[in-house]
Amino acid sequence: MCGIVGAIAQRDVVPILIEGLRRLEYRGYDSAGVAVLSDTGTIKRLRAVGKVRMLQDALDADPTSGLLGIAHTRWATHGVPSERNAHPHISRDGIALVHNGIIENHEELRAELQGAGYEFTSETDTEVIAHRVHYHLQKTSDLFKAVRATVAELEGAYALVVISQKDPERLVLARQGCPVVIGLGDGENFVASDVAALLPVTRKFIFLEEGDVCEVRRDRYRILDKDGNTVQRNVHESELSADAAEKGDFRTTC
Repeated sequence: MCGIVGAIAQRDVVPILIEGLRRLEYRGYDSAGVAVLSDTGTIKRLRAVGKVRMLQDALDADPTSGLLGIAHTRWATHGVPSERNAHPHISRDGIALVHNGIIENHEELRAELQGAGYEFTSETDTEVIAHRVHYHLQKTSDLFKAVRATVAELEGAYALVVISQKDPERLVLARQGCPVVIGLGDGENFVASDVAALLPVTRKFIFLEEGDVCEVRRDRYRILDKDGNTVQRNVHESELSADAAEKGDFRTTC
């Protein structure tokens, strides 16, 4: 079981990401990581094997802040528990990605990417997705379109969130087989694999449906369904408090 948290705001998102991960600790995991678009305009990534407190220790030793970021707790499936296998995974030009689920055709995609000159630093299926997004971005020059082209090739289950240092005003996320939720704020928005992660910052949520791809900005969002149609999904208001049981009302095996 893994956990995803993401945020775009006009304030430092790192405390939001770390608190979100802490609230997902019940799910079980072996490593944690965070990637933030820093004040220098580049993606800064920190990862640690073990508990979220180990990641917090790494942040205390090497502080970072930013207005856009993603974070993850990982339970090893492809590749042993290690820092290099921990999420987020990064591709060329500052593409960073977190992913829940399992990609069944990752070996085929990996071989194709290696043939195209991509170098892999992990044993994970997730790094394949990150490089594939970059691969398609060279053709489309648009992160949203690159993610849509990538997920069209994936076989298996996924909830994924992508950010790019060249596209600092949005996160792009997609769902197939594993849940992902948007949390709506005031001039800021969030994403997570479980509402429990976001209860300190919002009570309003949108649950993506199978095949949805979405871009989330500070003040708006856009969802395309599996057929490429722009759709509206219902907004749900949670009655849970930030002090409620951290499993909340949104559970999954992904």
